[in-house]
Amino acid sequence: MAGIYIHVPFCKRRCGYCNFYSTTRLSLKDDYLAAVGQELQTRASYLNGEPVITIYFGGGTPSLLQPSEIQAIIDKIRQLHQVSDSPEITVEANPDDLTPDYISQLAQTDINRLSIGLQSFDDDYLQLMNRRHNAQQAIDAVKLSQKNGFNNISIDLIYGLPGSTCEYWKRQLDTTASLNIQHLSAYHLSYEEGTAFSQKLRQHKIAEVPEDESLAQFDALTDWAQATGFEHYEISNFARPGFRSRHNSSYWDRTIYLGVGPAAHSYNRTTRSWNTPDVAAYIKNVNEDKSFSESETLTPSDIFNDYVITALRTSAGIDMDYLEREQPRQMVDYLQHQAESFVHDRKLEYSANHLKLTHKGIFVSDEIMECLIVE
Repeated sequence: MAGIYIHVPFCKRRCGYCNFYSTTRLSLKDDYLAAVGQELQTRASYLNGEPVITIYFGGGTPSLLQPSEIQAIIDKIRQLHQVSDSPEITVEANPDDLTPDYISQLAQTDINRLSIGLQSFDDDYLQLMNRRHNAQQAIDAVKLSQKNGFNNISIDLIYGLPGSTCEYWKRQLDTTASLNIQHLSAYHLSYEEGTAFSQKLRQHKIAEVPEDESLAQFDALTDWAQATGFEHYEISNFARPGFRSRHNSSYWDRTIYLGVGPAAHSYNRTTRSWNTPDVAAYIKNVNEDKSFSESETLTPSDIFNDYVITALRTSAGIDMDYLEREQPRQMVDYLQHQAESFVHDRKLEYSANHLKLTHKGIFVSDEIMECLIVE
């Protein structure tokens, strides 16, 4: 089984928190689309003939592509790969792009899952984040998508915003519950280097929320999920039963995937590769049949660490039977030794021979992962 990720790098403007590769050079869109088609052709053998079960259009802002352009890429994938009979095909979208005409056209394509970047239902915070939609557009986009037959909808929300309170965050979750969506990705704000938010933080124009407030908002999130029937299946992801993101789950369970477009990453269990994070250079090199990516062969410690980091993010946790069966003994021993203090502090726990984060451990998961990986 395999997945394909298409990185659409275009944005009309850059959000204050985002550090993903994007560009506002929309004039390059046609050349980009041609290059994506060529890369798909050139790298058709990368997945070793494994059937494609998920296709994901991420960004950037994929909804800046016309539905017909999205469908043309899907058609190209179908020409080059064996696609399963019931694939999950997702497109990320901005609410203000989801006009009645656009959604109507999108409903005629093979897209069967929407991931809508709402981030907040509060106009003041949307302005702070430099989003180009307002709260009402966010709500309307979800309802209009449902009216057009989309019944697998995910939304993104950010918590831990500067100056935010638990009461504010609970209002966001109440609105989410009222929309009857199937999936929620909820991320705590991080101040990534090079973003507008990190600059404002240095200039003391905004301030991080206190740690106890962050914890209170996280607790409110997990309480809400339990009360509304959402499974907390990955650190930042919640789904109604049967609606986990199959594509994102592939990143966490070692499914191979091909990443296409500038800055896209690929993985086939033995190598990892990444495309140049520059759309103009990507287009030029693809057209001239020059290298547009770098790659590395994974070492035994890379393979071990990749599994530990991805598995620990999930509700299933680290399968100790798999480690003991497939991974070097000294690495397994090291992990078990390093895990002891976290188990003692009730940040990790063993359950059915799986090592999992506890509720207490999730909020310090980065620290735990750093201690468990081998050098």
